[in-house]
Amino acid sequence: MQNLNKKTVEDIDVSGKRVLARCDFNVPLKDNVITDDKRIVEALPTIKYLIAKGAKVILCSHLGRPKGEFNMKYTLAPVAAHLSKLLGKPVAMAKDVIGPDAKAKAAALKNGDVMLLENVRFHAEEEKNDPAFSKELASMAEIFVNDAFGTAHRAHSSTAGVAAYLPAVCGYLIQKEIAIMGGALENPKRPFVAILGGAKVSDKIGVINALLEKVDMLIIGGGMAYTFFKAFGCEVGTSICENDKLDLAREIVKKSREKNVALLLPVDNVIAREYKEDSVFMRIYSDSIPDGWMGLDIGEKTQELFSKSLAGAGTIIWNGPMGVSEWANFAAGTRAVAKAVAESGAVSIIGGGDSAAAVEQMGFADKMTHISTGGGASLEFIEGLELPGIACLLDK
Repeated sequence: MQNLNKKTVEDIDVSGKRVLARCDFNVPLKDNVITDDKRIVEALPTIKYLIAKGAKVILCSHLGRPKGEFNMKYTLAPVAAHLSKLLGKPVAMAKDVIGPDAKAKAAALKNGDVMLLENVRFHAEEEKNDPAFSKELASMAEIFVNDAFGTAHRAHSSTAGVAAYLPAVCGYLIQKEIAIMGGALENPKRPFVAILGGAKVSDKIGVINALLEKVDMLIIGGGMAYTFFKAFGCEVGTSICENDKLDLAREIVKKSREKNVALLLPVDNVIAREYKEDSVFMRIYSDSIPDGWMGLDIGEKTQELFSKSLAGAGTIIWNGPMGVSEWANFAAGTRAVAKAVAESGAVSIIGGGDSAAAVEQMGFADKMTHISTGGGASLEFIEGLELPGIACLLDK
């Protein structure tokens, strides 16, 4: 586990200084209108602190995948306008990232002023962590604050590269992620239960192996469960299944027994004729999925089993839905698990991505201890990998 005792925005004097703050403003947009501003709201405590301390605030972020070109479909202008409303003060929008407009606006900032650079991914150098680009970005500021946990697992110029040229600290959001997730992994209240869903075992090998060293129980649902069924000779029809990972599934089961970790798999499933929202569907036991049918959710008996197993938990980490939770016919499993986690009384951490979206959409968000802002980052954090966007920050 990397050193997580990092300096925060409160450990450095920001007053009167130009501060480059990396946020995660990668928000969903429809017709240039922000449809969910959660990520912007999550950044407000750090931004407001910097304003209150009289810093000259230069915000930066990526949005979407513009592939290293100035593509105005991915402009951050709607974010600047929305931030302006949330902060109750103007947020100047730069026309470029490290060009003359950005530099002029940064130089003109007064104490407590805020500006936003254009999408850092308009430059291909950003994702390459190009030193020359990092240096140009850093040249506009005197301090770097990283508050974008969602991209902390990426070694990009705006997440890690600039720290080579500026004193670097974390904002409140990264501080919160480190404190809650780090605390749960290092010293969990027991029993410690992990729930893993999603499509593929291969995406989560490292996480499973790391968790088997720490948890008392591992619950597996979603598409990845069918690889386990197949590994033990069950028919899975046309369900998603990684045939080249059957040995790995058997190895995981063996390791869970050796480590005395209870491993729960679905006992029944909701199966469908086709991968379609309105497909014909039925419930069936997990070991008898017929040819031509595919599993798209956990069944009622599994919902009961999983819910009962979560009732006495002390700490729960959940990453990945139990089925195709965005479709009403196949969302019951994810909803039942979300309800059980919410009612468990455990320290509950939702590891970003699809499970976070499901919990929000189903109305259980306020019942969870912590919903991580980073899907990939939270998985790598749980796995114990070093996150470049955190490793680059100054140690306390």
